[in-house]
Amino acid sequence: MRFQVNRDVFSEAVSFAVKLLPQRTTLPILSGVLIETTDTGLKLSSFDYEVSAQTEIDADVEEAGTILVSGRLLADIASRLPNAPVRFTTEDSRISVTCGSANFTLLSMPVEEYPTLPEVSAQSGLLPSDSFSDAVSQVAVAASRDDVTPVITGVQLEVTDTTLSLVATDRYRVAVREIDWDPGERDFSEPVTALVPARTLQEIGKTFGHSGTISVAITNTDDREIIAFSADRKTVTSLLIKGNFPPVKRLFPEEVDNYAVINTGELIEAVRRVQLVLEREAALRFTFTIDGLILEAIGGEQAQASETIDAHLHGGDMVVSLKPQFLLDGLGAVHSEFVRMSFTRTENPNKPGPVLITSQSSKDQPGADNYKYLLQPNLLLR
Repeated sequence: MRFQVNRDVFSEAVSFAVKLLPQRTTLPILSGVLIETTDTGLKLSSFDYEVSAQTEIDADVEEAGTILVSGRLLADIASRLPNAPVRFTTEDSRISVTCGSANFTLLSMPVEEYPTLPEVSAQSGLLPSDSFSDAVSQVAVAASRDDVTPVITGVQLEVTDTTLSLVATDRYRVAVREIDWDPGERDFSEPVTALVPARTLQEIGKTFGHSGTISVAITNTDDREIIAFSADRKTVTSLLIKGNFPPVKRLFPEEVDNYAVINTGELIEAVRRVQLVLEREAALRFTFTIDGLILEAIGGEQAQASETIDAHLHGGDMVVSLKPQFLLDGLGAVHSEFVRMSFTRTENPNKPGPVLITSQSSKDQPGADNYKYLLQPNLLLR
């Protein structure tokens, strides 16, 4: 096998291929990157039985072939090569890499032991990449990081004829965002769902964020259900999480008439300051009145903090206690100058319900991005 390739193109392709590989694996063969020659250049692939990444690049191929090489080592080498064409040649189990004055000799891994990459069916639909990337960043933050309950470590994608809805929860908060969806020729009159690991979806959102349009395909093969995202000669597939995602959408109220509108940046900075005196897992108290918002934190015996900021209240006064980091996660996902905090009600008039956070274009105009974040520790899913 012999080929020559542009250094920057090759480095970017290797970086993409190894990005989703696990840091540690019990099967060393899965840490490899498969490099195959094609009619127009090269195809680089990685696969760990759960996630795969494939990309094609142009290259001058002198002798066709296939090699398997340690992915992270190759990525480290490719990112530090001098500014010159990269030349690969193989002889038996040794791979020679030459770039300018730099020379490396690597050992190849046994190609015959590498698993067969998943096959992707025809596309199920198309997504605008910028909206999808934005939606993933807003929603995935609410997914659980506790592997004890795998079903809530993912983001639920719900597809209809015109809309893709992303939903995530960790029991303490729920995030939802809807974006436009082009189903092509496929009929989605019956909604289709796919539960994708949140970490994988976040990487996909970052990778394809500036790709224009993303092609999506959902495939069932041999009792394995996978979803594939493709753009710019790159494809990422992910095994879907099995199980029933909790019906958390029903927790969102149809309408809330008691709410406050606050400048998003001012609220974030105030929360960060006041929470400094809090002990771990403690909550901040938020008091909303016609005069504004008072944030209060009571730490140990020596430390207390409070701050008052402007807030435009609609409805009656309200006092709620919220964990600051959960609130900051929601506020960070609101990509608007103002934020609306709506106060839902419970059967107990003395106990406030979950707080609904949505974007607000101005003091009087709601946002238009269909983003919703419901927050109230220990009340959800009971």
